[in-house]
Amino acid sequence: MASSLRTRRGFTLIELIIVIAIIAVIAAGTFVALDPAKRLNAGRNSRRWTDVTAILKAIKTFQVDSPTSALPFAIDSVTTTVQIIGSATTACDAPACAGGTSTAACIDAGTTLSASLASVPFDPSSGSATETRYYVQKDAQNLITVGACDPQGEGAGGTGTPPTISVTN
Repeated sequence: MASSLRTRRGFTLIELIIVIAIIAVIAAGTFVALDPAKRLNAGRNSRRWTDVTAILKAIKTFQVDSPTSALPFAIDSVTTTVQIIGSATTACDAPACAGGTSTAACIDAGTTLSASLASVPFDPSSGSATETRYYVQKDAQNLITVGACDPQGEGAGGTGTPPTISVTN
């Protein structure tokens, strides 16, 4: 009877711990190699590209649908001024934005662009419905530029020079 107990096979506790430790080391190495900060920043920048394109498309749709081909809200023609897009004209501190040297008050795009946008998109990391952290600017040639104020670097660890995220039409 003693010999039948010795023929049973199984894993010892030490063997199981060693296998789990090896799997943990491989998982940790893979996680570090994938660089989650870089991937998160790239994902947020991708969302910013989609948002600025949708906002510009909504502005152009509004202009085409307008009987006078007017632009929505008071988009300034001063090329050094950018206007932060929001859902209200108040409660916006309008901090400096990458698109110009100075910044005007927020402009309300919520009601104006509601025919083309279900809701005004806002920056995934620093925006809100009141202050989207997206800007609009009209230059001397009457081209409209919509851009993101706070793009993030896509280098290793989420560092590096942030890309310029803007669309002009």
